[in-house]
Amino acid sequence: MGTQSEDHENHLSDRLVHAYERMLERAKQTLRGSAEGSVLQHALEAAKEKAVELGELTREEAEKVGEYVLRDLHDAARYLADEERELADWARLDLLLIEADLLNRFSLLVDQTKVELEKLRLDAAAFGEWHTGEITGIGTLQCIQCGETIHFHKVSRIPPCPKCHGTVFRRVID
Repeated sequence: MGTQSEDHENHLSDRLVHAYERMLERAKQTLRGSAEGSVLQHALEAAKEKAVELGELTREEAEKVGEYVLRDLHDAARYLADEERELADWARLDLLLIEADLLNRFSLLVDQTKVELEKLRLDAAAFGEWHTGEITGIGTLQCIQCGETIHFHKVSRIPPCPKCHGTVFRRVID
């Protein structure tokens, strides 16, 4: 049986993981509903506002989850634009292991992000680090300290490195 602090941390982690998935879905719905192919930032803002309005997240939590979603989308879109690869290659996972619904939601937003990145030519370095405690989508992260990899088959909170307990990671891309 966990301590009250552990139970609280697990509850918060579950809330943020579910919020990440809901934010992807809401942003996708906003993009689909726009006649002008709405800008990704607008779609994410609408998704964050909805989460706060419904009391699912505080304003601060919504901002943090929105940053996680945006970071992962920019990373995937950069990979796809640079290498002309498929989303499944970016994730480095067998498609049978990925929840089809999550991949579908993620795909539409990645396409929109890819277009935005071309237009804005954003500096990729700002989105190059993942930290313990953050929420991330599917894919593989590598510990910067020791090189150990962690595979994510679903949206999850990033744990410390299982090998060296490092807390900073980078996305592994072939």
